[in-house]
Amino acid sequence: MARRLVLASTSRYRAALLERLGLAFRVAAPGADEAARPGESPAATALRLAEAKARAVASAYPDAVIIGSDQVADCDGEAVGKPGDHAAATAQLARLSGRTVVFHTALAVLDAGTGRCQTALVDVRSTFRSLTPAEIEVYLRREQPYDCAGAVKSEALGIALFEAIESDDPTALVGLPLILLTTMLRAAGLPVLGGR
Repeated sequence: MARRLVLASTSRYRAALLERLGLAFRVAAPGADEAARPGESPAATALRLAEAKARAVASAYPDAVIIGSDQVADCDGEAVGKPGDHAAATAQLARLSGRTVVFHTALAVLDAGTGRCQTALVDVRSTFRSLTPAEIEVYLRREQPYDCAGAVKSEALGIALFEAIESDDPTALVGLPLILLTTMLRAAGLPVLGGR
């Protein structure tokens, strides 16, 4: 019998990425507290939350392989969160203009049956263009990326915010590193391309 696959996320961006792999999966809201802990680095926050999200739904899916993911934008060691509204997004992008930000995208794949959890981090080094207030306004009005870390919706017009993006996994910037995920799923007994 095939193992059930669960995405512990309500992010439409992560669900759309996972759909690319052609695997049947369920979506479950993890309900995990996403606040950073005092003194915690952005990378450590992302890793901790990815695993916490996967573990938060494990009791409801005890036989499943569960995917948890989290992303934290890091500007000089300080986390840059989801802006939530237009004014905060404007301020964020003005601050990030001309700077390099690392988007830490963490991934956890939990075998709920055994309790074994694989975790890893994919970093995306992203250099923003020098943005004018008018450019920021055009972007925000068109995309309204208020639920995205750093107000960046890179799968759409947000790609124009950058001069350069460096990563081993281009899907990591959107929020779910598929190259790494396929490796972890294979190790969990769910090979994307079939076979063993």
